[in-house]
Amino acid sequence: MDGSPTVLEIVSQSSAQSIPASIQAAGNFLAQKYGKAVQAILLYGSCLRAGTDQDGLVDCYVIVDQYASVYPFTWLALLNRWLPPNVFYGEVNLEGRMVRMKYAVLSLGDFERSVTPKWFHSYFWGRFAQPTAVMACSSQAMRRRIIVGLGRAVLTFLENVLPQLPQKFSAKDAWSIGLALSYSAELRAESKGRIATLWDSNQAYYEQVAHATFLAHFPKIKVIQREDIIIYEMESSRWDHTMNRIAWTVRKVQGKVLSILRLMKAAFTFQGGADYLIWKIERHSGVKIELTPAQRRHPIWAGLTTFWRLYRKGAFR
Repeated sequence: MDGSPTVLEIVSQSSAQSIPASIQAAGNFLAQKYGKAVQAILLYGSCLRAGTDQDGLVDCYVIVDQYASVYPFTWLALLNRWLPPNVFYGEVNLEGRMVRMKYAVLSLGDFERSVTPKWFHSYFWGRFAQPTAVMACSSQAMRRRIIVGLGRAVLTFLENVLPQLPQKFSAKDAWSIGLALSYSAELRAESKGRIATLWDSNQAYYEQVAHATFLAHFPKIKVIQREDIIIYEMESSRWDHTMNRIAWTVRKVQGKVLSILRLMKAAFTFQGGADYLIWKIERHSGVKIELTPAQRRHPIWAGLTTFWRLYRKGAFR
């Protein structure tokens, strides 16, 4: 080891960053709403990066003890267990201004499984590998479990990316290629510059956590220190590259189906879900579409027909 901080130290420091009062108000609202069932409330996404909720939705994960304890209806718990997470809309009035939030409910058990190789698709470990703030935790022991989970997500992410990298690569290469693979395994409406924006917004974190992960878990990686950049060298076998490429191809097909199912599920759980979906797609892709009154009355049909219209207009890649 070269005296660099460990993965857990880097993740823990990032997770403890200062949260603006307006965003913390969203976390407080969720903590009160779900009460003793809450194990942790995690903040991620654009509001975390920007440090403000202006012109956006606060993106949160509510980690709960079990689904049955947070829903008044069994079907909601079953949906959450069958295809996690369930996504909801919330808002809180703060000094005469409305703070809007989009939050996902995930059990602690699903969280801890989703950041490991036991969870084949990258939906969760691709997200939790990125900077995530802990806004609330039920105890210090629980906070430790959450930090361990976030650190495990980084390891799972990089394990699944390394076979696709060139023999010599930088931390930026690893994250750029990895995020592109992860995004391609979902229905993404992001612009081509999105990954560059993510890197620029948290470059120090991405460099440090990748370096710490390589040192601790990949002894075959050679570290080459240059004047202005650290280069890593590792040669993957043709077999590893081929099997990893097949895995990402399967994730891509699987992810499209899961994304459509999650969007259709959100039509029942997310207040104004159809309108929000259309707004978000327009914001990121520039593709605009109007919903008919019939589509608003029939969310499943609206999801299928709207997806096809957006796909033909090039909103998804």
